Amino acid sequence: MENNGIADENQPQLDDQQPPQQPLLFDNVDITSPDDENENDIFESAIQEPLSPVLEDVPTDGAGDVFIEIVVSDPQKVGDGIGSYLAYKVATRTNILKFKKRQFTTLRRFSDFLGLHDILVSKYLRLGRIVPPAPEKNIIGSTKVKMGGAQGQAENGANGGVNLEWIENRRASLERFLNRVAQHPYLCQDSDFINFLESDQELPRAVNTAALSGAGVMRLFNKVGETVNKITYKMDETDSWFNDKINEVETIDAHMQKLHSAIKALVNHRRELATLTGGVAKSAALLSTCEEHTGLSQALSQLADVEEKVELLRSEQANSDLYILSETIKDYIGLFGAIKDVFHERVKVFQNWQHAQMQLTKKRENMTKLEQQERRDKLDLAQKEVEEWEGKVQRCQKEFDNISSEIKKEMERFELARARDFKSTIIKYLEDQMAHQQQQMKYWEAIVPIAKEIA
Repeated sequence: MENNGIADENQPQLDDQQPPQQPLLFDNVDITSPDDENENDIFESAIQEPLSPVLEDVPTDGAGDVFIEIVVSDPQKVGDGIGSYLAYKVATRTNILKFKKRQFTTLRRFSDFLGLHDILVSKYLRLGRIVPPAPEKNIIGSTKVKMGGAQGQAENGANGGVNLEWIENRRASLERFLNRVAQHPYLCQDSDFINFLESDQELPRAVNTAALSGAGVMRLFNKVGETVNKITYKMDETDSWFNDKINEVETIDAHMQKLHSAIKALVNHRRELATLTGGVAKSAALLSTCEEHTGLSQALSQLADVEEKVELLRSEQANSDLYILSETIKDYIGLFGAIKDVFHERVKVFQNWQHAQMQLTKKRENMTKLEQQERRDKLDLAQKEVEEWEGKVQRCQKEFDNISSEIKKEMERFELARARDFKSTIIKYLEDQMAHQQQQMKYWEAIVPIAKEIA
């Protein structure tokens, strides 16, 4: 994948287009954020109101001289038993000047990816930038690989169990995560991100990746407290853009979750259909062996052969539903969660601003009382406190204005990227489905003359 180049922070903004009004307001920002406050694919740049481009008007591929491409491959089991883990080969090709080389590879374990995500969140969430979510943990799948032992290695080679479906899902998710980060104009130049891709050294272990660690338990309590805070604190929004945008995010996210559930059901049904088709093939083959009529026996044998081929096609179609469509939708559900985190961060910045304003009011009232009481011994200190809180109010207001402005830019990047990403995904999915249908038609057309020759 190619990046459109490093975006200029002073880039002129596009004309605003007002989104349709939504009936509900989103006062609480987000009550289901997966992370605490300190914590194929495209994630490119743009600027304020959500665009609604016609599908054919959206370019499928980016253009530009600056690029970065990342491939995650070759899952390798390191160690044995419960202490083992999977390491992934991360290959990068780029011409971004901040990188020392133009092409390089390194090995990274899953916890390294989670650690990178936490670092980026701690750096950029407060600035209003959307950090792509890291792939979810899979304790059951990880345990199966760790305990696979000699039997798994005998069946699947030295990297016992690496061909399991969930590992392929994880590998693809890790690759998409890195490429989304790489295609963000600021995150791609982050020193920790560059070190993650370039360094041959083992990275420090992330403290929050263990499923049942003490840190994990504390994160759970923090998450609960954070959720309560999001529910109870309301913000009187003065910018209609944010009200409209939050409504839009909530609506799209809800529909995407429904679509993802429907696609998962479709995958299961296609796989079940493939299994049943295989059963038909076996039954037709058995019937052909005991059929005395030669022509009918040959036709049944050919039917069994076609059904076996169709079984494979339907399995491939199920994989197409899963890997092309379902995983893209799942990624965007995570991205909308990251967007909600950014909106909530803005609420917290606003809350800090209001707190500073209240403290300034109290300090001014206190200074006024001291002036009326002619308490000159304490007046100088009160004056300094007022000046100190005036500075804090100004800084908090500036931080709020900055995060509000940055969120608008980030959302514009996201909207353009989402349209381009979905166009690419839909085209790929449709072409894949058409190819499978055409192949299936060829199989059935080939058996028609044989069936007609039955005397």
